Amino acid sequence: MKPNWKKRISLLLLFCLITAGTAWAGSTLTPTDRTPAAPVSGGTWTPPADSSTSDLPVPPEAAAPKPLSRRVVEYHMGVELNAEDMTLHGSQNITWQNPGETPVGELYFHLYPNAFESRQTTFMRESGGKLRNDAMKGDSFGNMQIQSIKTGHGEDLTSRISFVQPDDGNKNDHTLLKLSLSVPVQPGEKITLLTQFSVKLPEAFARMGYVGDYVMAGQWFPKLAVYEPKGTRGRTEDGWNLHQYHGNSEFYSDFGIYDVKIRVPSNYTVAATGFPAKPAATEGTTKVYRFYADDVHDFAWAASPNFLYYEEPFSAPNIPGVKIKLYLDPNHKNLKTRYLQAAKKSLTRYSEWYGTYPYSTLSIVVPPPGGNGTGGMEYPTLITAWDAANSQPDLELERVVVHEIGHQYWYGMVASNEFEEAWLDEGFTSYAEDKVMAVEYGRQPNLPIEASYITSPEALKKNAWDYRDHEQYADNVYTRAKLVLTAIEQKIGQNVMKRVMKTYFETWKFRHPTTKDFQDVLQSVTKTNWDDFFNQYVYGGLMSDYSIEGIRAKSVMDQGKPKYESTVVVQKHGGTATPVPIRFHFADGSVIDKQWDGLDAQVQFKLTEASPVDWAVIDPDHTLILENRHINNFMKAEVSKLWSIRLNLGMTKLIETLLGGVAW
Repeated sequence: MKPNWKKRISLLLLFCLITAGTAWAGSTLTPTDRTPAAPVSGGTWTPPADSSTSDLPVPPEAAAPKPLSRRVVEYHMGVELNAEDMTLHGSQNITWQNPGETPVGELYFHLYPNAFESRQTTFMRESGGKLRNDAMKGDSFGNMQIQSIKTGHGEDLTSRISFVQPDDGNKNDHTLLKLSLSVPVQPGEKITLLTQFSVKLPEAFARMGYVGDYVMAGQWFPKLAVYEPKGTRGRTEDGWNLHQYHGNSEFYSDFGIYDVKIRVPSNYTVAATGFPAKPAATEGTTKVYRFYADDVHDFAWAASPNFLYYEEPFSAPNIPGVKIKLYLDPNHKNLKTRYLQAAKKSLTRYSEWYGTYPYSTLSIVVPPPGGNGTGGMEYPTLITAWDAANSQPDLELERVVVHEIGHQYWYGMVASNEFEEAWLDEGFTSYAEDKVMAVEYGRQPNLPIEASYITSPEALKKNAWDYRDHEQYADNVYTRAKLVLTAIEQKIGQNVMKRVMKTYFETWKFRHPTTKDFQDVLQSVTKTNWDDFFNQYVYGGLMSDYSIEGIRAKSVMDQGKPKYESTVVVQKHGGTATPVPIRFHFADGSVIDKQWDGLDAQVQFKLTEASPVDWAVIDPDHTLILENRHINNFMKAEVSKLWSIRLNLGMTKLIETLLGGVAW
């Protein structure tokens, strides 16, 4: 998900003011959609209501493509949109295979729409009914109801469901459902469940919902939680990964197959994960779409009667062929080329740097004005841009497309646990976004400014809801995380960093890695131990912070000549950065540059020269990526220590006050 960036202008002006006072200076191959693979063997599938697979092509076994992932789940779903009351009515046939070595006696489902059923849910309590700059509209609540749930053999399990709240015990939260089975699922065995459900969509402010007649159906169906076998993400025994829907958290789910039939009013156009299994067909006053996707861990769709639809084939050296599909709000009709070009540039670079984009489609949805609550979001093979409210947007149009397509790699294929290690998705995507924006659009990130955002650094490997608020969450898992990756790149060089990122992606795609897995790849490629760095900046919540604490000068005789001995005290307040560049400026205009290893808590530099030091500055060229308190890097000798301290503290408080008042 892409955060808003409203801090930039105010901070840039402030940073410029402070630093000014210191006196230092494509091809057109036509792609072929992937043919749907055969259903998971061993499952017993009864077609859900309003659904049929008889018209789906099933290739012979020899022709079936090799799965890219371990397909733990298989969903066959039918859903109908009632545009009058903005409700969804769905049926679901799901087959789950026990991937572990232990019998499983209960299944768990995420019912994400229930985050919006009252102001007392965990999501609403933590978010205050707001995500980024979008707030809940009045009392427009939403929810999900399970009408029935049965086994493939007809056993009714509806009475065996209950809600659980493992994170906070909030009994008003119904986003995680437990289903107790009458017969455990043995290791390697499968179970098939048939479910009837309905969803009341809220007016959109947090990813899903509606705006006028536009619908964004994200997290819209009962979704199985992830059952992690022993060894997965460091687990010592088999078990479910269970979390509620929190104010900051996004998602985590298993890879599988999705076959989805979507019925909408006949004047609606539907965008969805995957590709059309058959052409849309009008049936009276409704239109039926059929989509198929495999080796994905979610399925989302959007619908509107106003979409302008465009499609272009695209290929690149590492992309055999993909159909880029644009579902454009009419307000941005004249911006079609910008969206498509941003997608092509992104796919080209990401596939070159990290690996092949293996899917046959990529859909871009542009929400209508007022729909930014659903904008800037990623789903497998489908992304949403910012809404079309601004008829003449700046490069933020391209930036959000670049960012969300980056998620196809770090969210879509690598599929980290966004509940517990969001930085592995958001931080990696933000880092990759900067690379594309620099290469394709000439926009270099202002890293000193962005480091200044980090006024409350926290550990990156942390549950999303354990951050103080959304601002602290975003500052760390987006900005600080990408700064950490950039600092690693600075240490090892761009070419080695490219090898690290590509190796990590190719090693862990479709496998749910952890922070430790990334560190292991980094250490393997660089042949270096990174424990100290990770303990400070990843597992710990440090930033670098070096300050000039004092400047003293006295007259001395040196080999019979009068000179000045200047003593400059430099202090370390945060994490270690090395080397630390320091510039000493003398009263006669001369300059001496030195470097310190930055390891000790304090160091004194004694310089005997013809003139006294009149000012000193740490990191004059802003090479310390993780230095976030630049205000104390500079000191003039003629300013008394007392006034210097007061000035530093006062300006620091001013920055922190300004940052605290700017919301993402």
